[in-house]
Amino acid sequence: MGSTRLPGKVLRDLRGRSVLGWVVRAVRQAEAVDDLVVATTTEADDDAVVAECRRLGVPWHRGPVDDVLTRFMEALEGHPGDAVMRFTADCPLLDPAVIREAALVHRGVPGLDYVSTSLARTLPRGLDVEIVSLPALQRADRLAAAHHRTHVTSYVYSHPGTSRLLGLAYTPAASDLRVTLDTPDDWRLISRVAGEFGDRCVPYATLVGWLRARPEVCQLNAHVEQKALQEA
Repeated sequence: MGSTRLPGKVLRDLRGRSVLGWVVRAVRQAEAVDDLVVATTTEADDDAVVAECRRLGVPWHRGPVDDVLTRFMEALEGHPGDAVMRFTADCPLLDPAVIREAALVHRGVPGLDYVSTSLARTLPRGLDVEIVSLPALQRADRLAAAHHRTHVTSYVYSHPGTSRLLGLAYTPAASDLRVTLDTPDDWRLISRVAGEFGDRCVPYATLVGWLRARPEVCQLNAHVEQKALQEA
């Protein structure tokens, strides 16, 4: 709830469902994870996130505000696994098919430490999926400092060492498009998408085609710059 550019964004109502609810639904529809946990903070403002988790019937864990890597490691104590598929709660337009494909690749290629759609970005920002193995995440927890503790996986892909990394690419390429929710202008674009397609998950290619045919919609947030890792 403590977003600086758009406070309360994860609980904004989008066609009768919270932004967080859109993310949870996409993950559930993908049927790709064994356990789904919302990792929020101990801040009082995030009591509202816990209340929404209760309503959605999804487990939660509360941990540090800025040290999100520690928050993840703590969540893993109660929800153990061999790997973590990470989603950010400000991406309501996630495509369950992309989530499912990333999981299939990770399971199908033994020994992968990190799988991501953003190593060589082809998807619009806001549709990304990443999977990190437990050993790679534990190594990051031992060694990462500063902004790498905020971004959870950034140490893994910027300090790969002997880790095996794999990037997933999609066509048509649409890395110039932005469907993540950080600012009021992002909200305007996402609201237009939801107004067109309703309360449902939209396939990636359908979404990109619709946006390409409407440059005036793409321009709503084309000027928004993603914060650098060191800034966020």
